[in-house]
Amino acid sequence: MSVKTILAATAALGLALAGLEGASAHHSFAMFDQSKKITLKGTVTEFQWTNPHSFLEIDAQGADGKKTHWSLELNSPNNLKRQGWSRNAVKPGDIVSVTFNPLRDGKPGGLFNSVVLPGGKVLAEAAFAGGKPVNTPGSN
Repeated sequence: MSVKTILAATAALGLALAGLEGASAHHSFAMFDQSKKITLKGTVTEFQWTNPHSFLEIDAQGADGKKTHWSLELNSPNNLKRQGWSRNAVKPGDIVSVTFNPLRDGKPGGLFNSVVLPGGKVLAEAAFAGGKPVNTPGSN
């Protein structure tokens, strides 16, 4: 084997391993406090049916009367579809009650657990069950 072939193979392997490191880091849930659950009522501003994760964007009024924007991370559309979801399951303007695991840093976001839609239908994320309820200012 020539030196050029060995160097090319080493470079290709290095790039492949670097890609794997980013992929494994992407799936960490360390930023969410899964020992806690928050439930709040709010208005959907956007439902992003996107890969690799969907997002539910909600505005909710806090105990101080101020509106806070929350960004909740869900599973992939493929996994959600297998659980009965569709891209139109949640619509902007829907008033919903959501339960989620909050971000550890206290910012307004979290890991989605379930949503109660306007008609009373519940859509949940089977993979993220567990945790203890938490009362937070402005949660209903």
